[in-house]
Amino acid sequence: MSEQSVYVPVKKLVDFMIAALLKMGVPTEDAKIIADVLITSDLWGVRSHGVAHLKMYYERMKSGLQLPVTKWQVVKDTPTTAVIDGGNGMGMVVGYHAMQLAIQKARKFGLGAVAVRNSSHYGVAGYYPLMAVKEGLVGLSVTNAHPSTAPTHGTEPMLGTNPIAVAAPTDEEFPYMFDAATSVVPRGKIEIAARANKPIPQGWVVNKDGVSVTESSTMIAEMNKGNVALLPVGGIDEMMGGHKGYGLATMVEIFSSAFQNGAYLSMLHDTDHNGNPQFLRIGHFFLAIDVEHFIPLDDFKHITGNMMRELRASRKGTVQDRIYTAGEKEYYNTAKVTADGVEITSGVQKALSSLQKEFDLKEFDLGF
Repeated sequence: MSEQSVYVPVKKLVDFMIAALLKMGVPTEDAKIIADVLITSDLWGVRSHGVAHLKMYYERMKSGLQLPVTKWQVVKDTPTTAVIDGGNGMGMVVGYHAMQLAIQKARKFGLGAVAVRNSSHYGVAGYYPLMAVKEGLVGLSVTNAHPSTAPTHGTEPMLGTNPIAVAAPTDEEFPYMFDAATSVVPRGKIEIAARANKPIPQGWVVNKDGVSVTESSTMIAEMNKGNVALLPVGGIDEMMGGHKGYGLATMVEIFSSAFQNGAYLSMLHDTDHNGNPQFLRIGHFFLAIDVEHFIPLDDFKHITGNMMRELRASRKGTVQDRIYTAGEKEYYNTAKVTADGVEITSGVQKALSSLQKEFDLKEFDLGF
């Protein structure tokens, strides 16, 4: 197996993911949704949430932490809102249908909000608001997650990485699309460092004594035990705004659990008090806004586009040669990856090769 990265054509990788998911017991239409969410992350260059997670989902299924067949259902419905029970299935499938429902409601009434309980990891958060943008709407999605982030002045992992994703249409080639964890970095950055056998930077993670630690190889396991914690956006204290990241993470926790009476904070563990595996019961929240209920869509797009152009044209510093707006890098990276293929590092090659061997998918030549 190659110790170097290889580049796999996008379609070939998508077809492999769908085939592997079918072998895991995922229904065909659900497998297509999951593969699309994962490849979107790789296209954007967010490799921590792309095909690298395929084996992780399989391990979770085998461990009884989530189900391959997603029997989601609407348990409460009003003209503008809904609550969905995800049935502890595949988070991407639940998220896709929840956002679709929010869009349908927004089309009719201007706003659509859907809260989800009993779900699992739903991939890259920005995928869902972009579903709304493709329909000419504004979209938002947030999710809670396994505890990994400490509150300001704390050292115990209490909050998830709790991303916030918002997208809005513009009159440019790409929309405004903001997608970021409320922790300094997502857990996936730690996983990438561990696979590459590299340390992480100072200031990402602290131990029980509040001391920054950098050894990545055992960090996720130590985080799951509560021995280390990610810091919120802004860092360890209030001097650089750590309380802001903490506040935003808590906001996400409220939206992801309180609207649907779901699990939160320390409840979001994959083992019970006796160490037995249990469903994570993750919660999500989706919002769609139909711009046409406020102003004509073309006017909205022109305003947001002007904002992006004015920001990029503002005075630059001496280090960087340009200013980017949210969603721009993902747009250009998508074009590059579509042309060059998805970079598969040696650690991910090993994971995919094991799935290929176990599922007897010899017809796929992935180049490693």
